[in-house]
Amino acid sequence: MVRVKLFANLREIVGESEIAVKADTIEDLFKKLVDMYPEIRPHLCHVTVVVNCNKVDDLNRKLNDDDIVALLPPFSGG
Repeated sequence: MVRVKLFANLREIVGESEIAVKADTIEDLFKKLVDMYPEIRPHLCHVTVVVNCNKVDDLNRKLNDDDIVALLPPFSGG
């Protein structure tokens, strides 16, 4: 199971700051999150995905059971 850390409005939707999900890729993870929490769908296109402290842009990126995935809210500035 992949550990998924949720931040900001995703945490409010799910009701937890961290959940475990069985997923093979980031895309698979997103599909399973939407199945579990349909109201999360519009937020996923705006998140920054970080796997084991590395930003990931490829939704086909393979996930391992010991991966930690953080779904960060969009942020402005920089």
